[in-house]
Amino acid sequence: MPPPAVLLATADELLLDDLLRLAAAAEVAPRVENDLLGLRRNWQTATLVVVGEDLADPLARTQPTRRSGVLLATRASPRTPPRSTPPPAPDPQWAALPGDSDAYRHALAIGAEGVFVLPTDEAALGDKLSDALDGGVRTAVTLAFVGGCGGAGATTLAAAVAITAGRRGLRSMLIDGDPLSGGIELVLGTETYEGSRWPALLNAAGRVSASALRAALPSVDGLAVLSWDQSDVTALPPEAMRSVLGAAQRSSDLVVVDLPRRPDPAAEEAFVRATSTLVVVPRDVRSCAAAARLVAPLREVAHDLRVVAREPGLNGLSALDVADHLSLPLAAKLGSERDLPSSLDEGRFDPRPRSALGRAAGEVLDLFGLYGLLAA
Repeated sequence: MPPPAVLLATADELLLDDLLRLAAAAEVAPRVENDLLGLRRNWQTATLVVVGEDLADPLARTQPTRRSGVLLATRASPRTPPRSTPPPAPDPQWAALPGDSDAYRHALAIGAEGVFVLPTDEAALGDKLSDALDGGVRTAVTLAFVGGCGGAGATTLAAAVAITAGRRGLRSMLIDGDPLSGGIELVLGTETYEGSRWPALLNAAGRVSASALRAALPSVDGLAVLSWDQSDVTALPPEAMRSVLGAAQRSSDLVVVDLPRRPDPAAEEAFVRATSTLVVVPRDVRSCAAAARLVAPLREVAHDLRVVAREPGLNGLSALDVADHLSLPLAAKLGSERDLPSSLDEGRFDPRPRSALGRAAGEVLDLFGLYGLLAA
């Protein structure tokens, strides 16, 4: 039999009923073991192991191999008040709450990542079960790109970073977060590819299946791309961005988001959730002045702001001048490519490692430790 994505291990029938109900809601078909032997047999193979408190102490005595993806579940006593209610000090019923000292001691002993007391923690545990269905939780680096001024080249750099990451063997997704742009797929030349675009996902809310999202999107050389079609949709609900970005982060090593310069609730969702925001700024005085007006409000919603300084014509500012003017760390330098406009028009976007775009993309990936297969 194939290894289970989720293993539920408990001899407590009431707890098992609760766990099976949550698994059904998450559309997960778990393997169930009700004794220590079955738990130990499947300990290393399941993506997620949910151990009932009744089996935690016996398991701890066997000194199991430490692994990730282990949770401890227990049931609250009927007399346990809601967690939001502060416990009255003189009431003796608070002296032995299930899941307090014993459950956390057992969780520590087996290396569990968390304790879930049902029914209080049902929603959180349900999310963990859904994560396992998506193949486990990835820690995706999420990079947001925005132009410091119009025509800065943020979109082409974002596409170059995503493509370069794919060539390094990283599982990546490229998201166009600007409904008024021409569509990032026009840069890639994928506008005729089959797959879903943003208009099909505008009603997305809550939790979106990570695997289903990736399967629905157009793909170029393994890079999943979410862009805009040529419809008249000009607004993106923040709920849709939140749900789609969450699914992208659960199924990727790297998520690259190209965002608009204007204030936008959906863009703010992406800025807040990004690992880092990179502002692409040409190295001239007017571009720096425009970028300074953008950076001020960005500091309110984005953390780890950095600048990519793009080479202008002769007599421009230095990259360090741009970084100093904006009071931002320099992430990379982007040189000019004379043939880039014609390559984009002809659908030949191909950021080679030795090209200006390819070198800048490599600098960005190296900065965040995204070496991929090159590290081997």
